[in-house]
Amino acid sequence: MLGFVPPPPQPPTAPPPSGHMIVCGDDALARRLAVELRYVYGERVTLLLPPGRDANSPETPLTQRGRAAALFGRMSAAMSRTGNGNGSGGGSGDTNAGVEAVRIMEAPEASDDVLEEAGVDRAAALALVYDDDERNIRAALTARRLNPRLRLVIRLYNRKLGLHLEELLDQAAAVAMPGIDPALLDASTTVLSDADTAAPALAATALTGSSKVIQAEGLLLRAAERTPSRPGETAGPGLCTLALLSSTTNDPAGSEGSDSSGDEGPRLLPDEAAVAAATGRGTIVLEAISRADPDRPATRMGGRGAPLSQVFSRRLRWSALGVAAAALALVVASLLTTEDTAIHSTYLTLLDLLGMNDPAEDAPAARQIIQLLSGVAGLLLLPLLIAAVLEAFGTLRTASSLRRPPRGLSGHVVLLGLGKIGTRVLVRLRELDIPVVVVEEDPEARGIPLARSMHVPTVIGDVTQEGVLEAAKVRRARALLALTSIDTTNLEAALYARSVKPDLRVALRLYDDEFATAVYRTLRAAHPQALTRSRSVSHLAAPSFAGAMMGRQILGAVPVERKVMLFAALEVAGHPQLEGRTVEEAFRPGAWRVLAIDATPPADRAPDLAALPLYTPEGEAVQPSSGLVWDMHPGYVLRAQDRVVIAATRRGLAELLRRQRSVQPRQ
Repeated sequence: MLGFVPPPPQPPTAPPPSGHMIVCGDDALARRLAVELRYVYGERVTLLLPPGRDANSPETPLTQRGRAAALFGRMSAAMSRTGNGNGSGGGSGDTNAGVEAVRIMEAPEASDDVLEEAGVDRAAALALVYDDDERNIRAALTARRLNPRLRLVIRLYNRKLGLHLEELLDQAAAVAMPGIDPALLDASTTVLSDADTAAPALAATALTGSSKVIQAEGLLLRAAERTPSRPGETAGPGLCTLALLSSTTNDPAGSEGSDSSGDEGPRLLPDEAAVAAATGRGTIVLEAISRADPDRPATRMGGRGAPLSQVFSRRLRWSALGVAAAALALVVASLLTTEDTAIHSTYLTLLDLLGMNDPAEDAPAARQIIQLLSGVAGLLLLPLLIAAVLEAFGTLRTASSLRRPPRGLSGHVVLLGLGKIGTRVLVRLRELDIPVVVVEEDPEARGIPLARSMHVPTVIGDVTQEGVLEAAKVRRARALLALTSIDTTNLEAALYARSVKPDLRVALRLYDDEFATAVYRTLRAAHPQALTRSRSVSHLAAPSFAGAMMGRQILGAVPVERKVMLFAALEVAGHPQLEGRTVEEAFRPGAWRVLAIDATPPADRAPDLAALPLYTPEGEAVQPSSGLVWDMHPGYVLRAQDRVVIAATRRGLAELLRRQRSVQPRQ
């Protein structure tokens, strides 16, 4: 049984109230986003789903509507249990008081009639999270025409197209509303990619002790995992402690680190007293903040030319250098033994090397010896030229083919799948200079051209077939990232890899969240000495989409076991929890913490800290200047004109972003 499933809502007899939010999608991200808006932010939500079963899970007997209803039922039951308990979860912490249930609609497309029935003309925000970019663009153009004031959040994989679409839709809103406030226009259209949002967390999962990185506008936030050096001690605090890991992280019988873990689970944004008392527990700390690593050269994804070292082997280059040195020695010897000029001696030596000079029969003995030595050097030049030609042709041939894993490779990450998510994770791993071996079944997959241009070793084959993972050198790998779109394939690959190397670090992308929890518990119990992580892309991406629908800038999300911590940029004005308070007073343990302040004058600020960096025609990123100040004094008083970067839990951010509504509870 799936638990309590509310009855399907009846067709409305009256139009929906104004100020609600509409979510249109066809996969788990749409359902997860509706849950985030309804049960975290307390918003009225209309969810538009296509009829029939989920295309990504055709084996599931429930339809899209049934899966959504079951998910809402489980969340409602969980919220009721939390609300009836003691502590912070009850009473005033309930964000769902007086909020109507999610309204579910079914339609193949988000057409004019369907959007009008959903109340798009009275809605506050619309999220278009279909898996098809073209479908989202078509619906966005329709929605902007029906309601120019509507806040749009669009899911697009193509980043460049997303920038152009965002400008187009904002311009359409400005034309339709000539007197619109520029601040409102900045939040009018937001284009996000679930792949870009989830990729940093997935890449960080593959690295033991590595930083969880969030990057926006060149800004680099590193949230590093630290463990205490000895039992009974606390881990180093870094710049500040963002989270305490669960005390049962290494206990197979312990809780799974989710919201239901209780006191033993992870604690986000603890105060100093909680950190000092948490002996023996690992921590997530803010380790470093920088704009870029100046000592690291930029990684190029490809280029028109190839350096000499990639065309000719090192052995051939050393051989050519030896022949050139021999020719130079012969020229010097000719100068010392004859009275010729340097130019004439060089000319004669080159003729002798190429076998084009006449025999020096009447010349002195020294000249004859130099000619003989030049002939011998010329014999060495011929195979050298042939080898250079062969290597050049071989380089041109292999440049268009995939590289095979080298024999001595070790300490690398095996990445399964080069779809939307896998391609973004590959880019992230290469940016961190992590060696990667890719396994992909489809030779025409989306990420194959990128892997070819980056010279990443690639194995083409079905990962479930014997010998494929061995070809990827999984026995000597440091981690396995299973990111295909099929849950069973990811699980089978993880189980086989663990049978080959029991201590292998494994991270799985699983579509179903309940299945992910069950797999996580079982693998951790079966392999307590190895680190196991299960990740849902929709679970990682939904908080960023929900925050964008609330009209704020979400810089990214960091997974802490099975919880999520968000980084956001927002204006202090209108937030009594921040305005007029010192940085120390504004800190609320377990809810939010101010990390940085933007010292740039309001007129000169970049409108969006989460915007993608600009690119030159050569494909290099242009990093804009930033006025963010991270080493703030605890006594600094936050002013209304300040813009701050905060770390927050989902419910803490919901409280900060809660819009003023006057909704009477139903009798």
